[in-house]
Amino acid sequence: MNKLVADQADGLRRMLAPTHARVVAVAGLGQGAGSTTAAMNLGVALTLQGRNVLLLDEHCPTVGSACEVWDIDPLGNLADVASQRLTLDGAEVKAACGVHVLPAPHGAVNGADGEIDPRKFWHDGVVIVDAAFDAEGRLSALAQGADDLLLVLQPHPASITAAYAGIKRLHHAHGLKQMRFLVNGAADVVAARQIMSNLAHAASRYLALLLQPAGWVRFDPLVADAWRLKKTIVEAFPASHAAVDFRRIAGEVDRWPWRAAEPLQAVA
Repeated sequence: MNKLVADQADGLRRMLAPTHARVVAVAGLGQGAGSTTAAMNLGVALTLQGRNVLLLDEHCPTVGSACEVWDIDPLGNLADVASQRLTLDGAEVKAACGVHVLPAPHGAVNGADGEIDPRKFWHDGVVIVDAAFDAEGRLSALAQGADDLLLVLQPHPASITAAYAGIKRLHHAHGLKQMRFLVNGAADVVAARQIMSNLAHAASRYLALLLQPAGWVRFDPLVADAWRLKKTIVEAFPASHAAVDFRRIAGEVDRWPWRAAEPLQAVA
C-alpha cells in the first residue's frame, strides 16, 4: 500500500510539474571515480534514445572536462543565458554526438548560481549537470536543485570508504535525504551488487538516508581508447560492455522516482 501511494504521489508531481525537463546532477566520490565520463556517456545514450540533452559543464575549462574532451568552445555560459546577455542558442555548442553543452562555472552569477533554473529555458528532455565540488566538498546550488543526484564511485576499498565519507558529508552539508549512486568500472558484477547493497544499508541505518542504486558499468579498456579519440565509449564503441551498460542505465532514467522536494542549503 505504501508503494502504491508513493507511485501515485510521484505520478501527480509529474503531471503538475510546469516542465517535462528532468535535471540530473552527476558527481564523483573519490579520486578518479569517472563522473565526467558517466555524465557524458549518459548524455550520449539519452540522445541516441531520442531525448533532447543539455549538459551543463561545471568543470569547464579544466582538462578532462566535457568541453575539453569533445574539443568544443561555447561562446557563453549559464550566467550569460540566465542574465539574457546571450540566448541559449548563442551560448551553447552542440557536440557531434548531438548533446548540447553549456559551461556552468560555480558562482557564475555573483555566487548565486542557485537562482538559475535550467528548466526555464530547457523545457523538454534531460539536463545533465556534470557537477564539481567546491573547496569544502560541497555541491553548487545548481546541482543541489536537480531532480536526481547521481553519485559515481569505483568498486575499490579506498574508493568505497571515500564514497561513504562523501555521502555523509553531502547529507550533513545540504540536508539531502535521497541520492542515487552508480558503481563505475566494475570487474565483477556480483561484487558490484554487494557493494550497492552494503552502501544502501549503511546509509539507511546510520544516516536515515535513502541511497538508491542506479546500477553498474563494467570495466572496459576501450574507455581509454575512446577518450584518446575525443569521444565517449557510447559513441566510439557502441557494442562494448561499458557502452551497453550506459545505454541500459539511460533507458531507466525515466523510471526513477522523482526526488522529493528539499529546501536548498545556503552555499557560502
